[in-house]
Amino acid sequence: MSVPRTVEETQALLAAGGYIADRALATTVHLALRMGRPLFLEGEPGTGKTEIAKVLAKMLPRHLVRLQCYDGLDLSAAAYEWNHARQLMAIRLAEAAGETDREALERGIYDRRFLQARPLLQALEGEPSVLLIDELDRADEPFEAFLLEILADFQITIPELGTVKAMTPPVVIITSNRTREVHDAVRRRCLYHWVDYPDAARERAILRVRAPGLPEQLSAQIVAFVQKLREGDYYKLPGVAETIDWAQALAALDAKELEPGAVDETLGVLLKYQDDIAKLKGAEAAKLLSEVVG
Repeated sequence: MSVPRTVEETQALLAAGGYIADRALATTVHLALRMGRPLFLEGEPGTGKTEIAKVLAKMLPRHLVRLQCYDGLDLSAAAYEWNHARQLMAIRLAEAAGETDREALERGIYDRRFLQARPLLQALEGEPSVLLIDELDRADEPFEAFLLEILADFQITIPELGTVKAMTPPVVIITSNRTREVHDAVRRRCLYHWVDYPDAARERAILRVRAPGLPEQLSAQIVAFVQKLREGDYYKLPGVAETIDWAQALAALDAKELEPGAVDETLGVLLKYQDDIAKLKGAEAAKLLSEVVG
């Protein structure tokens, strides 16, 4: 499928893949696709940043290559690594065959067949792809320097081998939960969008897609409850992912409307920290529910 020609087509493409995007987000995604620029998505956990990459890979369609970032991530895990065991075996076989030219041996072991591709190199070398660099803020700051060449020129320079440039540049999606600031050098090479919690109308539209068959009254109550909950002071506010999970859980219990007992019993689906659950459970949940139902 070719790149959508208009923002409306991009919004429709995302919707067809089950992602309900507002106009501002659809515009940024559209520009990233049309301009061939990486897209940097920042926002609270559970607001749907990662899902955008998955939907684009499904609908364009392209192969999804995912690099999950973590503390201590380095070039060998993210981009490429030389297979030292195979290189050593090749040297021994060459020596056994009578090869004595050391320089030729060294040149021979830095051949592409001894290089193990990791996600960044896979996205450049393989079939047309969507490269998802997920939760970049979890990686150490120095790691960001490895990304600059890819983000600017869609290529990687391997000192022993040369430069590998993508025949078809990948669609690059970078996400961050903003546990730390990502460096300006990365931001400058990307288009940027803050993915916020949806308003009530869009969250209900999301539930129609992701929790089909949910009674309309229950859907409205769930969204109103969650929207009200996000106004409170909690350690981790529920994202869209938690709203969907909660709706599906209540549907599995054959609930037709929100009731205090069902709310208390399923708070572990909506909230992920015991302190938050203890704070909401009981009287506070009942009070919130009465405001929603009223």
